[in-house]
Amino acid sequence: QVQPVASGGGSVQAGGSLRLSCTASWNTRYSYCMGFLRQAPGTAREGIAAFFTDDGDAYYADSVKGRFTISLDRASNTLYLQMDRLKPEDSAMYYCAARGGRCGPKAPGDDYDYWGQGTQVTVSS
Repeated sequence: QVQPVASGGGSVQAGGSLRLSCTASWNTRYSYCMGFLRQAPGTAREGIAAFFTDDGDAYYADSVKGRFTISLDRASNTLYLQMDRLKPEDSAMYYCAARGGRCGPKAPGDDYDYWGQGTQVTVSS
């Protein structure tokens, strides 16, 4: 059973950086699509970044491309989302999620089987 847990949220001024972490009890013998999603009040959930653990392919939403970087520390089995040049519109609850196998054709998307609790990110102008 994969149970992702996201952490690292907080408050930052526009232009600043934060790094989110996601730990999960996944079986390293298998491949997973791991992702970060976010949802602001009154908006739809948005998949913003995904990572395929087998080959390291990464996928980004246009809204974060060039500013956010997803990566996996295989030694600690921790997924990271480095968020740079943050904007007020990046403010949301951020979630980590996972599914077995490759990331789908609509990656980063929101097609995941395992979900964790969120961590709040607030960017002030």
